[in-house]
Parts: sequence; structure tokens; C-alpha cells
Amino acid sequence: MKFFSGFSLRDESYLFEDFIQETQYCVCGFSYGAIKALKHTQELRKRGQRVDRLQLFSPAFFQTKSQKFKRLQTLAYGISKEAYLEQFINSCFLPYKRKEVLDTETSIEELEELLDYKWLLSDLVPLRDAGVKIEVYLGGEDKIIDVEAAREFFLRAATVTYIKNANHFLQID
Repeated sequence: MKFFSGFSLRDESYLFEDFIQETQYCVCGFSYGAIKALKHTQELRKRGQRVDRLQLFSPAFFQTKSQKFKRLQTLAYGISKEAYLEQFINSCFLPYKRKEVLDTETSIEELEELLDYKWLLSDLVPLRDAGVKIEVYLGGEDKIIDVEAAREFFLRAATVTYIKNANHFLQID
């Protein structure tokens, strides 16, 4: 199993252990890491390598957000990266108490990629049609992404598990 971490995070896969399929042919990603997991899966498939399952946990879905929202995010990051990341992680855990997560170095370019990434059915459908089981997990209380738009989009190409009271980390307490 290959896991890709969320923006500014590392080693948070333990938060998803109830969902992750521990096989060598599974690729997983959380939030920003979901984008990386998709790209990695596409690359593996281009090289003829086997992937049975692609698991996307709270995939970064900002394509319904305005350019103003995205500019404000990058502006706040540029003013104080530390304050931005602290607020961002706190928001990921809302409405529940924050848990400890490990961080890693980030860049404005990564934030821009995260905010500007556009999920396309033309990226997902060929994987699904080639036999890759695509699973998307969304939390109903997620304060980070546009959950309803993500749910509507991913239902067209994947199995979507909607966890009504879960936050961005898919935690319910």
C-alpha cells in the first residue's frame, strides 16, 4: 500500500486505518495527497503496473470555490505560513477536538496546486474502466472542502462513502 499525505502533513495514515486496504496494489491519499495518489496511479498504469484500488480520503476539492477565496488563502499563507498552517490544521479537525499530527515543510506552489487542481472524469473513468476500484471517503462535517459538490462529482466515477458526522480527517469525535 502506498499512502500520500495531506498538505503540510506526514505520517497521518493511522487516522484512516479503519478504511485503508493493506495490500501492495492499493494507492491511498488524504486531501492534497489524494491528488498525488491519482497521479501516481495513472503513472503506474501507464507503465503497465497493477493497481487494484485507489482510495481517496477527503480529496482536495476546491474547483467550486471562487478565485477570491483562493487568493485569500495564498495571501494568508504568504503573510504568515505558521499562522495559516495552524488555522488550517485546526479547521481540519472541526467540529471536534484537535489531535496531534506531524507536519512537514510546505510551499506556496503546493498550496496553489491544491487550490487550483481540477478533478476530471476523464482522469477517473479510464482507471475505473480498467478495473481499478476507486473509493472516495467524505465527512459530512468537513469544514475544508465543498463536500456536497465533491460527493456529486465523485459519484459519477467512484464508490463514495459519506460519513455524516465526520470531519476532514474522517473522525467523529
